[in-house]
Amino acid sequence: CTCKSWSDLISSSSFVRTHLNRNVTKHGRVYRLCLHHPNFDCQNGDGDPFVKEELQWSLFSNETFEECSKLSHPLGSTEHYGIYGSSNGLVCISDEILNFDSPIHIWNPSVRKLRTLPISTNVIKFGYVALQFGFHPGVNDYKAVRMMRTNKNALAVEVYTLRTDSWKMIEVIPPWLKCTWQHHKGTFFNGVAHHIIEKGPIFSIMSFDSGSEEFEEFLAPDAISNSWWLSIAVYKEQICLLFGFYGCEEEGMDKIDLWALQEKRWKQLSPFIYPLGHCYRIIGIGIDNELLMARRDFDKGVADLHLG
Repeated sequence: CTCKSWSDLISSSSFVRTHLNRNVTKHGRVYRLCLHHPNFDCQNGDGDPFVKEELQWSLFSNETFEECSKLSHPLGSTEHYGIYGSSNGLVCISDEILNFDSPIHIWNPSVRKLRTLPISTNVIKFGYVALQFGFHPGVNDYKAVRMMRTNKNALAVEVYTLRTDSWKMIEVIPPWLKCTWQHHKGTFFNGVAHHIIEKGPIFSIMSFDSGSEEFEEFLAPDAISNSWWLSIAVYKEQICLLFGFYGCEEEGMDKIDLWALQEKRWKQLSPFIYPLGHCYRIIGIGIDNELLMARRDFDKGVADLHLG
């Protein structure tokens, strides 16, 4: 009787919601899931040190970046899979190079469970595929958004809903997307897919709400002139743009400019400033609103992760 009542309790949607909200508020049990080479200290020698090594999934501490535990790949594969979003402990993985028929999986590393998404009935061959995944608080469900384009600028958008375990093709594409444009980076926040797109000399953010199934476009700040060192992320619960093109006035330092989308308008915030002299690459912004950057050491053939 006790086991049944406890099982009913922890399986209820209200208990799950309360538990997740508590962890999010207190940043409890936050880890970074990384795919890496088992040998962190490998050096460049006469041969390629990575050729015969298998890749390893591991959980790393959010605070110290120390490895906490190793994880077996859910499919037993040693091939490189891409991560296309995570939310509340669920991770969306698929092929590193996406195709229209790439298998998509939602994985819970904590309990070692995996769900393979059904194959879409809309079998159309597209030239480019973008995939994102996350939780939509407005509909209290998990969503995956797949955007596909052809060389003839046709755009197709499909939305997967976890509750119904099904895909839906979005029929209405706005006129401002029926033109020639280039896709850059994207992010998924509160059920909305955001993408940096480039139409001629103009950069903008295309957003798609997986709940209401509506599109919006936000022109980027005038200072953004190219896609180099341009990233999109979430900063203090707001969509933001990171741009590291302009130099820093402070000697021996470099900077990354930051804009946040507030009430559908961009507001420039204080930049992230970091030391010159290394090759850095923007990874994103962490749960504590700290800038994550990779510093590459080309002599040693390794990369380090840094907080900014």
